[in-house]
Amino acid sequence: MSNIRVLVVDDSPTVRRHLVTTLRADPDFVVVGEASDGQSAIRLCERLRPDVVTLDMMIPNGNGVEVTEYIMAYRPTPIVIVSASVNRGELLHTYDALAAGALEIVEKPSGNNLPEGWVNHFKSTVKVASRVKVITHPRARLRKASALLDKPNVDVPSEPVLQAGPISTAGGRYSLVAMGASTGGPAAVAQILSALRPPIPLPILLVMHIGQPFGAALCEWLGTILPLPVSEAKHGDLLPAPGAPRLILAPPDQHLTISGGRMLLDREPERHSCRPSIDVLFESVARELGPRSIGCLLTGMGRDGAAGLLAMKRAGGMTLVQDESTSVVFGMPREAIRLGAAMRILPLGEFPSILTSLAERSAG
Repeated sequence: MSNIRVLVVDDSPTVRRHLVTTLRADPDFVVVGEASDGQSAIRLCERLRPDVVTLDMMIPNGNGVEVTEYIMAYRPTPIVIVSASVNRGELLHTYDALAAGALEIVEKPSGNNLPEGWVNHFKSTVKVASRVKVITHPRARLRKASALLDKPNVDVPSEPVLQAGPISTAGGRYSLVAMGASTGGPAAVAQILSALRPPIPLPILLVMHIGQPFGAALCEWLGTILPLPVSEAKHGDLLPAPGAPRLILAPPDQHLTISGGRMLLDREPERHSCRPSIDVLFESVARELGPRSIGCLLTGMGRDGAAGLLAMKRAGGMTLVQDESTSVVFGMPREAIRLGAAMRILPLGEFPSILTSLAERSAG
């Protein structure tokens, strides 16, 4: 296996040194370049063609969002955001970068002695990102990034218009949507739910594999861009009844379940190394709501959610799975399909119309 070629972008010499030293200590990596601002990052990405870019959000001459938009439009390359968790504005911009095509977030290192856990997490994240085959990102329109550099002479395809086929809603009225996602999930969820206009009149429970300290910022970011109320689940709160749209997220490091009409949180053992776990939510929804539930499993790595989605299907619920062509990582959807859990396999662009159709039939 050839070395993973990494471009490191950060305006702090200290942080760059930490990242470069960490990568160079592992024979699997070679640092092909360093940049301290947006324009240099773009030029080096075009010239060096790295396998992965590690990108700071707050850099001069084009911030991390603008650089992400440019790279994903003209030189699609896996991007790992290295973000400072203490800066609220930077955290929110981080999700803008994820929506523009960046793959993952890693907390920026601090101090001179880097914890072994952080080192291992950073290296594994870069390794995983290097295996993702990214494509020109539909959102990368260069609204701001066009000012960074002259545009190369390449065609950027417009976002495809995807039409949903007919779908049967036999089986009764639906009262809840359960949704799960991992790598590529923030952008996928944002695309689906922002296209639901008007929003469907059903509560949506979401498990996203985003750990602390980034989970709370995800909730706030979604609340600023979606046309429906967004909140984190609270232990013991009543499960919202159908009739009004609402998105409710599982908090970081807590499983979310439903029982007796209430939302419950716990710190039971991880499932598939995940807490919150999509399987844990889906299995509880299958037990409590059965045929009145809709399950959506989106892009993500690993197997979480597949067995739970199968439980929902066996309980009579409707199960929707994102297809390979639009998934950033097809791990979780592939496992669900392998288990026979998917009733429909859909491009991302078809989810809004399918969910709207199911909700309308349900209300009828």
